[in-house]
Amino acid sequence: MLELFIRGMRYVGMLGALSLLIAGCTQHQISEFDSCVGCHTDKVHLREVYTPDTVAALGGCGGSAPHYEPYDRVYMSGDGYESFKNSSHGTLSCTYCHGGIDGTEEKDVAHSDGFIRHPSTAYEQKCGGCHGEIADNFASSLHNGTGQKQKVTMRSGLAGPEEFDMLPAHQIEGYNANCATCHGTCGNCHVNRPPIGGGGLANGHDFKRVPDMLNTCVTCHTSRGGHAYLGVAAGTQADVHLTKRGFDCMSCHSGAELHGDGDTTVLHRYEYSELPKCENCHSGLKTTNSYHSTHIGDFNCQVCHSQDYNNCGSCHVHGDGARVPSYMDYKIALNPIPDSKPGFDFAVVRRTLAAPDNWEAYGIDDYTNFNVFPTYNYTTPHNILKITERTDVGSGNCSSKCHIRVEGDSIYNKELYLFEEDLLDWEIGATAKITVDGKLPARWFN
Repeated sequence: MLELFIRGMRYVGMLGALSLLIAGCTQHQISEFDSCVGCHTDKVHLREVYTPDTVAALGGCGGSAPHYEPYDRVYMSGDGYESFKNSSHGTLSCTYCHGGIDGTEEKDVAHSDGFIRHPSTAYEQKCGGCHGEIADNFASSLHNGTGQKQKVTMRSGLAGPEEFDMLPAHQIEGYNANCATCHGTCGNCHVNRPPIGGGGLANGHDFKRVPDMLNTCVTCHTSRGGHAYLGVAAGTQADVHLTKRGFDCMSCHSGAELHGDGDTTVLHRYEYSELPKCENCHSGLKTTNSYHSTHIGDFNCQVCHSQDYNNCGSCHVHGDGARVPSYMDYKIALNPIPDSKPGFDFAVVRRTLAAPDNWEAYGIDDYTNFNVFPTYNYTTPHNILKITERTDVGSGNCSSKCHIRVEGDSIYNKELYLFEEDLLDWEIGATAKITVDGKLPARWFN
């Protein structure tokens, strides 16, 4: 009997041990959060473990972006996530791009061991393995900030973007906190909302080869591009290329231009060799009508075919914003970049955000070489119409709408041109060289 009792107890013990083992396995199997995917596809869990924001959401020229809570920014769901899972990017492990440790439900552990929140900030390493040519070229891309960095460094008395890292640490901090919210990385266009638009996954972690015009391009290119093209600004109409042809950004702007060419570190976008040109679609412009025949060597196309466009200026970085508030205007000046855009003497220009004390909030009182660039840039507003205030001459001619003329005590059309008297005191040294003072026909003023 004793032997039977002992055998029975052993059997019960084995059952108990087996039960514990099964329970442990079952517990492991039903643990939903012991992987990157398990955590980031469960919003309830993300809300339990998320880290609250510690800084205010960014805003921009287009106003405040729709706010995503921190857990929504990293939540993977919906058709976008299903598309991502079935894509070539979806076959890679999470840690392949993000680093960190998979197979744990501990957030701090998962986000250790070289974890990188935005892999494309290290695009040479993270993206270059598959997209080598694009990654190599991106170093020279304006989307990567080369033009912005060049202006900051040259106004600071240095040579160009290659010396950006020589700027004071606080100024670099200011650049990263402000300019880099748009001039960013591959992921800002192809995976996430740009930081200036609130950040976060745009579509369940799906990679979009062609960025969405409204939710990506216009998020950064707001009042100075997208809103003009869409006709959002008061008193304007949508661009004819949208209303008549249905063009989106990529209809004209190619990857070669957007990614950079790898050879040219450009100061501004007009230095790219592969740019969209009006004559690519509109052939025979010189002989289309008498106005073209007369002025095609004088003006860029936008002088006649742009509507009023948004301007603002004197941005106090991370201070009170633009101290020259946003306003609609239109100005013709001397062509500021004849080497890059040769062939005409006058062009449409737009006031920039540059000011001598841009970086005061970051410990830099004034630029040391502010006047190296004008405070008005060559511009090509994306608000083209065939008939504008300049081309709607009725039974008259362009002199009635464009040429300055004096009639008695009244002067007409002078407001269309950039004169030195239009400049703020601190703009004169930088910008007087492109004003039209003394450059227009004397007969216009008689």
